[in-house]
Order: sequence, then structure tokens, then C-alpha cells
Amino acid sequence: MLYYIVHTKKIIRFLVCTLFYIGSGECRDTDVLASGRDTEELATDWAFKITGIDLETMRIEGGMGMHTPSLTRENALALLKTYNKEPFHIQHALTVEAVMRWYANELGFGEEADYWAQVGLLHDVDFEMYPEEHCVKAQELLKEAGVADDEIYSICCHGYGICIDWEPKELMENVLYAADELTGLIGAAALMRPSKSTKDMELKSLKKKFKDKKFAAGCSRDVIKNGAERLGWELDELLTKTLMAMQAYEDEIAKEYEVQVGN
Repeated sequence: MLYYIVHTKKIIRFLVCTLFYIGSGECRDTDVLASGRDTEELATDWAFKITGIDLETMRIEGGMGMHTPSLTRENALALLKTYNKEPFHIQHALTVEAVMRWYANELGFGEEADYWAQVGLLHDVDFEMYPEEHCVKAQELLKEAGVADDEIYSICCHGYGICIDWEPKELMENVLYAADELTGLIGAAALMRPSKSTKDMELKSLKKKFKDKKFAAGCSRDVIKNGAERLGWELDELLTKTLMAMQAYEDEIAKEYEVQVGN
């Protein structure tokens, strides 16, 4: 489970900081007072200088394990629009792209934001033309377009338990799995408001719509709840974060939608 992986990393980080920094005598009260930073922050910097390991993300200096998008955004959009003509599907793709970018920055993966965003943009690339082969046909389409195998996995595993047996493994993949259906629910709820906007929507209003299974029935509550559990979050946290993401990018999504649908 991702929850235990994340917390195991925190434990490892704490032990490394304690054993190799504090235990080595490198930690001095004067360092903490002079910098205004706590011991753990100083330990993280020290370990990175000595070992090249970034304890914040458990990654290796030089990019090992870092994700970069396979396509330029222009090419990714062209691929999306080759197989998606309905404005609704393009809007959904742009929405999930923006939400994934927000999450990358929010969760400390800002350097991978373009990758997270591209996975969101292309996650339903096959759905309009090949709904019965969703997340299966996509593998072929993405491969032909030059998308790397690891990105294909990240894109397609959001259909886990529904149309494919690829299980989300990384944090980013679990965020997509959890947020995809939820963006549809939030979007539908926004259209019911006088403002037609997410900006004045509150959590209590969203929760009311979530509990009404007849509302936006196509948005699976089970997938959303399962997604929150996979992330180790309470449902309210997932709802709050995803709503904040859509609020933050609403204007940008609207502008980009006009550009793309108008072409």
C-alpha cells in the first residue's frame, strides 16, 4: 500500500538524519539558531551534500528516477485531438492535466509537474473512439506516438479494477486514479451553481453532491473512496485538495478550452 511506502520513507529519513547527522556531532545548536531552520531540515541538506541522496523525495542527484514527459505539450495535444473530437472530452483532459499539475506542486514534485500534467492530459486518449478498449487501445496509440513505456503505464493504470489490471504504484499514479472521477463530479456540481463556477464552492456542498448517488451517477464514488484509501488520506482531504486544484486553475482551463475547441 502506498500509505505504508510513504510513511516508511519518512521513518528512513528520520533515522538517517538522527544517525548520520545528529550522531556524528555535525548538529550544533548554533547552526539551528543561526539559520532559523530546524535540525531535520539541516540534516536533509547535509545528507544531500555528503551522499547525493535527496531525503525529501528519496531520489538520487542527477535525475535517477525522475520523470520527464515523452512528448512536447504541443504534440501531446495533437495526439489527444486526433482521437477526441467531443468538446466535453477535451475539457475533461485539460481539467485533469491542470489538476495533476497542481498536485505535483502541492505534494513536492514540482520538478516533475510537466510529466504529471501530461499523464493527466492523455489519460483518456482512447476513450472517445475506443470506449470498449479503454486503457488497452491507449497502449497502442501512445506507443505509436513515441510515449515511453513508463509513461504509458502511468497513463493507463488509472483504469485499474475497471478495464485493466495494471495497479497504480507511484504516488502520481494513485493521485490520477483518485482524482480522475472526482474532477467529473466537481465539474458537474459547479454547473448546478448559479455562478457555474468552482470558485465559490465549499466542501460541504461538494460532500452533499458526493452522497447523492443519483447526481453525476457516472462518477464512481467507490473509485474515489478507494483512491483516497490508496493515498492514505481521509476522503475529505481528497475532496478538499481536488476542489482547490480546480479552483486554482479554473480560469486557465477555460482559456485553454476556448483555444483548443476553437481550432
